[in-house]
Order: sequence, then structure tokens, then C-alpha cells
Amino acid sequence: MATTQENPLLEGLQLRRTPDPCILVIFGASGDLTQRKLFPALYSLAFRRLLPERFAVVGVARSEETDDEFRERMKEAVQQHGRDEFRDDVWETLADGMRYVATDFADEAGEDRLVNVLNELDAEHSTGGNRVYYLAIPPSVFGTVVRALGKRRGTEGWTRLIVEKPFGRDLESARELNSAIEEHFEENEVFRIDHYLGKETVQNMLALRFANGIFEPIWNRQFVDHVQITVAESIGIENRAGYYEQAGAIRDIFQNHLLQLLAITAMEPPIDFTADSVRNEKVKVLRAMHTPGPKSVVRGQYGRGFVEGEEVAGYREEEGVDPRSMMETYVAAKLYVDNWRWADTPFYVRMGKRLARRETTIAIQFKRAPHPPFEEVAAEALRPNVLLIHVQPNEGMSLAMDFLYGGAFRTGLPEAYERLILDAMLGDATLFTRIDEVEEQWSLVDAIVAAWARDRPAFPNYPAGTWGPPSADELLGRDGRSWRRH
Repeated sequence: MATTQENPLLEGLQLRRTPDPCILVIFGASGDLTQRKLFPALYSLAFRRLLPERFAVVGVARSEETDDEFRERMKEAVQQHGRDEFRDDVWETLADGMRYVATDFADEAGEDRLVNVLNELDAEHSTGGNRVYYLAIPPSVFGTVVRALGKRRGTEGWTRLIVEKPFGRDLESARELNSAIEEHFEENEVFRIDHYLGKETVQNMLALRFANGIFEPIWNRQFVDHVQITVAESIGIENRAGYYEQAGAIRDIFQNHLLQLLAITAMEPPIDFTADSVRNEKVKVLRAMHTPGPKSVVRGQYGRGFVEGEEVAGYREEEGVDPRSMMETYVAAKLYVDNWRWADTPFYVRMGKRLARRETTIAIQFKRAPHPPFEEVAAEALRPNVLLIHVQPNEGMSLAMDFLYGGAFRTGLPEAYERLILDAMLGDATLFTRIDEVEEQWSLVDAIVAAWARDRPAFPNYPAGTWGPPSADELLGRDGRSWRRH
């Protein structure tokens, strides 16, 4: 009879040292990210007693709200979105240190109110001036908030700054933003977040590769035919037209999540697993990538179609979208990493909105045996071996046999934000993006976007609920390959 087990992958969270006493300040506390992800993550950390005993949270946003109203709203958010059972004793421990400050991001009087609240909490909870500032705000106001925080930095304790993506919208703006940060914060105090790197499967790829005698010897061009990375979403833009009309698919997902997954897949073994050693190897991968030519990049935009049996609107019909918009909702590309390990091995990547289903996978397809003894058997039955890494929604890995974390273990995996918030409190930057990584990612994206300026594709070019435009299939078809249908 099949049984489920406790998840041993949770031990990493359970056995880690407790962070120093500190105050977490969330700018953008009225936003969707705070309610759906950040406070449920904080509750889960409190539930497992991973937060410091002397801890407080301050929400900062423009909307007028009392401390009690803020606590009640966050309580409802935890009850609705949390992964753990709701217990009043756990919540009360967290709520005891919760405060709210209503202020415009450029208001000096509001800055004074925030400083006063932080000083009061230092006195009440003995947090020693230690601060984690989380910027869950639009990139357009990052600079304003960073300058205000730098101007009001105290002399006691440590300070850390968590910055949500996107970090700029091109290489120039990323450098400008970093210049503003560098005036007040050291690089080791800045934590540029990419929540994909907090997912347990992505982290365990490092162990799969570098602590595994089976895979590391064959993780190279001699044995791997090609790699496919898919970041597919079945949802549309979810009332984010203002953002998406400026960003598009290439800035929303390709520049950060997708290139980070590629870097982790292709990186060399680090000399150790400290933050800088791991990130040094990822930067080498990004620097070794050359700009793909126009025939190696496909962009698309979804039209009307059916997703899970329901008819949905096309992108140009979404509220707030220009009816003649040329913004892409899909990108596919053939990329190469020009180093010894991966020379001439294609990395096929794709990501998009309103695709057939939600999934993020990394498929390592190995080469066929040179002389299969069963040549008369149908080719369909002799497919090459594939290591399939499921990043979401069903995290796990499969190679001939399926191993899915959710089915094998009784307890759920930590949410990405739990791991990342805890790491920032601990000062561990391994799973965060360094500025040179960001700049290499933007350099590649800027070159692709510049080439797009010379043509106007016939949008929309794929129906919602499909796997993208026909030209994406042709991209692999020219090489005698095809996208995996998982």
C-alpha cells in the first residue's frame, strides 16, 4: 500500500539559524503582492517558528488605514491565501508587532512618521535598529524611496534592501537605478528578488547536478542534444494593462525568470556554495550567450480563444490595452552558450500568456544511442531519454519514472517567498540577482528589442489556449526538432 512521507527537503528551512532581531518594512503594503504572497509567507515562517522572537512588521502605502484595519486586512489575506492552517495564537504573535504608516513616497512628513514608528518598535521589541526594507512598489518610484531611506539611515544595526523585479526596463534605466542605490547601500545590502530562484526545485537542481554521480558527467554537449525551457501561463494580463503595455513578455518574464533558469541549467560547478561563487558562475553563462539573429527569435500576441473550455478575449480586447497594440505576449528563441561545455548545443526557450496550460519546465534531451539494436521498432517508441524538471505547478523531476514532490510527501513545499524573505533576513544573497547579472540580461534583451523595431508582425498571431504562433514550431522544425508536449 502506497504511503506518503514527511518532506526531507523542508529540513533546510527547519535547521537554519534564526535571523537577528529586526523590523521588516513593506513599501506597497496595500498591493496584491503583499496580500497574496508576502504576509502568507510571513505567517508560514511564524507558524514554523523561523522568525526571530524580537520581530516587527511595518506596512507603508498611500492609502489611509489604521493599524487595526491593516492587521484585519492582512489576517483575511493569510486566511485566504496561506498554505497552513490558521491558528489564532500564531497570528497574534505576528500581529503584536504589526504597524501601518500612510504616506506618499515623496512626503517628508510621512518619512518622519515612519522613522518615529521604527524607533518605537525598536524600543518595544528590542530590534536593535536592524531593518529589512521590501520595495513591493512600481519601478518608477524605486529611486525616490531609496533616496529617502538612505537619507534617514540610522547608525545602529544593519540594513538590507529587497527590490522586486523588474529592475529597470532596459540596460540604461537599470544602471541609473543601481546608481541611485549605490549612493546609499552597499551591493551586499541589496537583494534583487526573482521568486523563481526561491522555488525548491530550482534550488535542488544544484544538488542534482553537482552532487550526483549520474548526471554531472553527461551534463554537456557530448551527451545532451538540446535543452528546452518553457514558462507558460494560461492566464492573461489580469488587469495589469498599464504595466504590461510598457513591459511586454520579454521584460516581464524573459529578461529575469527565463534567463535565470537558463543560467542555473548551464552554469559550471562553483568552487563553493557561497553567494558570490554561485552568482559568478551564472554571470559567466550570461556573458557567453550571443545575441540571436532575427530568424532565431519569435514573438506573438494572443487573440480570442478558449482556455479550459471558456472563451477569453484577445490581448487587444483587454481593458486598458491599445486596440492596435504591438506589444508581445509570447517570446520563443533559440539561444547558444558559447563555452566548452555547451558549444553548438541549442537552448530553445519559450514563454507566454494565454497558453494551453500553466507550467514551467526544463527539459534536458539527451542524444540518441548511435546504433539502436531495435531499428525496426517504431520511432515513436524509441524517443531519446529526457530529464524533465517541473518547476511549477507540480514541482519535481522525471526520468523514465515520475517523482513529483506533491505526491511523494505529505507536507507541502515552502513557498518561494518564505525562503527568500528568510534568506534576506539572514543576509544570504545566494538566491538573489547581482547587478552584473541584471546588466547582462538587459544587454541581451535590448539587442533583441532593437531588432524588433524594424518590423511589424501580423498580430494577433495565436489563439488563446494554444501553444503559441506557428512560427515557434517552425523555429524548431528547421532543426528537425519539436517542442515537447508534456
